[in-house]
Order: sequence, then structure tokens, then C-alpha cells
Amino acid sequence: MTAAPDPALLTLEDWFALGEDESLRRAEVCRGVLEVSPSPRPEHSDALLSIAGQLRAQVSHRQFRVLHELDVILDGGTRPTVRQPDVLILRAGAAAPITARDVLLAIEILSPTSLQRDRWTKRAEYAAAGIPNYWIIDLDGPSAEVLTLVDGRYEGSVVTERIQVDGDLPLVVDLADLQR
Repeated sequence: MTAAPDPALLTLEDWFALGEDESLRRAEVCRGVLEVSPSPRPEHSDALLSIAGQLRAQVSHRQFRVLHELDVILDGGTRPTVRQPDVLILRAGAAAPITARDVLLAIEILSPTSLQRDRWTKRAEYAAAGIPNYWIIDLDGPSAEVLTLVDGRYEGSVVTERIQVDGDLPLVVDLADLQR
């Protein structure tokens, strides 16, 4: 005999059936469990727009897309995980629904209610899903943990003032600009 599915857990179909959230709350699903958090502070929103603007000015729109607060399916299994990074860079050909393999960079901006989730939970989830780059922005510094996926784990360092990465997708973000 197989166990009946837990009616409190969402499937991926249940998640998409919820539709767009028009409240001032942010919703994600983690291993089938709906997680709702308060809307971000104005400083968080300002930083999000600044980062997205700085990145858009640097990337080729033919190759990449810079978006924000978009659902990304990390695990589409029976207990799905769908996260909503603050800012992300996708391959230009990515079509909805967006999956982790479409994401080149996920950025989370820390909020009082998201510290543990962004620093530990999402770090593990994004690494397991194979997202090659993850930045965690702390507006109190400001500083950023700039992480690259190496052998299934993120490695990197904390930077202040300016993020500068080279490689296939060279990027520069002025962290001081986030507090203006």
C-alpha cells in the first residue's frame, strides 16, 4: 500500500494554479510547503532596481536577460521548490516556466526576515540545482558574498565597495550606489 499524498503540500501544478500574487507579500514554495514573507523594505527595492539597472547596462540582450523577482523552478518533483531571486540573469532563449538551468546568476538582497533563508537554505538549494553563480547582498555594509559553483558547492569571498567578476560573463556592480 502506498501512502496518500499530504494534502497540505503543493504540487507544481498547485503552485502555478495560485496565479499571480497581487498582495504585498512574497510567496515561494520549498519542498511542497508554501512560504510567505512580508514585502521588502524600500531600501531593498531601491537596491534591487539599482543592481538590475547596473547589470542591464552591461549585458548583451541577444545573449542574456536581466530580470527580477521571477519564479525559478529549482525542483519540479513531487515536493517542488520554486524560488524567486531578487535579481537574476538568464540565458536569452529561456522561456516560461523558468528552471534553474536557465539561470546564470541569482542574487538575493538580505532583509531582516530572509537572513537565514538567503545565506543557508537558498545557498544549498541553488547549488543543488546547479545555478553557477550566487550573490548575497548585505545592504548594512554594503557588502556582497560573491559565490561560484565549484564541484557542487559555492566558493567565493566577501567584497565591499564593488563586485567585479571576469570570465564568460564579466560584470561590475558598484555597491556604494546601493545606498544612494
